[in-house]
Amino acid sequence: MYNIKVDIAIIGGGPAGLGAACKAKKLGIKKVLILERDRELGGILPQCIHNGFGLLYFKEDLTGPEYATRFIEEADKLRVEAKLNTMLLEITKDKRIFGLSSKEGLAQITAKAVILSMGCRERTRGALNIPGTRPAGIYTAGTAQRLVNMENLLPGKNIVVLGSGDVGLIMARRLTWVGAKVKAVVEILPYPSGLTRNIVQCLEDYNIPLILSHTVVDIHGQDRLKGVTIAKVDENRNPIKGSEKFIPCDTLLLSVGLIPENELSKSVGIELDKATGGAFVDQYMQTSIPGIFACGNVVQVYDLVDYVTESAEIAAKGANLFMKGKLKNHRTIAVERGENVQQVVPQRFSLGKQVEPIKFYIRVQHPQEKVKVALYWGTKEIFSKKELIVKPSEMVVFEVSDEAIRKISKAEKVTIAVSKHEKNT
Repeated sequence: MYNIKVDIAIIGGGPAGLGAACKAKKLGIKKVLILERDRELGGILPQCIHNGFGLLYFKEDLTGPEYATRFIEEADKLRVEAKLNTMLLEITKDKRIFGLSSKEGLAQITAKAVILSMGCRERTRGALNIPGTRPAGIYTAGTAQRLVNMENLLPGKNIVVLGSGDVGLIMARRLTWVGAKVKAVVEILPYPSGLTRNIVQCLEDYNIPLILSHTVVDIHGQDRLKGVTIAKVDENRNPIKGSEKFIPCDTLLLSVGLIPENELSKSVGIELDKATGGAFVDQYMQTSIPGIFACGNVVQVYDLVDYVTESAEIAAKGANLFMKGKLKNHRTIAVERGENVQQVVPQRFSLGKQVEPIKFYIRVQHPQEKVKVALYWGTKEIFSKKELIVKPSEMVVFEVSDEAIRKISKAEKVTIAVSKHEKNT
């Protein structure tokens, strides 16, 4: 085993890891190391050949590979070191990392700060408990995306997509482009799970049916999928007897949600939030273990890669402050979820001598129009903003001013809520 000492070790070389590494270098941090298990940097972006990336961060409409390339090239110019094909075995609370690669063997990396940026993974059929046989032809949407965009392979010719997540919507359009027939996108909720722009551009523009309040209740076929049975569901998401309908198909794509990849986080004892599936973090993206930070989809599943990069840069700033000893003796205030708030990040914030605005990323529980997003200390409203419409599929970014933060400096906890606001026009 050989030993390496670095200032910041970044686990994961996707958009979050690359963003954190580049920002750390720009802040003057000398030894920044990315540890990546894949053969290349970029994470999931190289297989996302559609556009729509970078509209907020670069003010340009880029494809996934273009977005990744910009950061890969910048990391190269900044001389960020990266170890590819490296599988991590363990992280300790004193920020020692044990990794293994076929070329270099076992390594111990000792860091002053660690940034977790492992991304997320897809839910599979096993998580859904769909009855039926186990034929070939059932893929997650991300796997199908890689097959089509990187391996030049067509997973099937007659497709049903279960779930209206963004990857599933984008793949419905992509498969239509390459000659497949997408029979339907089936969604268990009474509203779509993906971004509005993807509903319009990927389904409506290609006349692909979106069947809401339905789910797959049976899978048919032995060697190869022959079709699926769908059924309408009630308000508790239970299938309604007598509403079953058979759809012949040879391929079923699952686009039923993403889960933050936190096996390493669990192993080191980082506190996780059941609402997000990721770590509890403060406004510096610091986890419950001092000196270990998290960013990107390992914290929560963001709907835009621009937000992933933003969180990564915040984590890099936080790691820099930690190494300088500027995050000590801070007072912590918990953030609770109020009315119509499904999840919020950060889940707490810490206050020192310098108070700055804090940006919260919120997902609501259900769609609502003409609302007020507000921060409360007890029953007292401290800060608010109006939104014409909120949806679970689209994050609400709620930036609270430094003046408002100062007003709650003595609070132990605050609440963020989304409520009806009749005066909103």
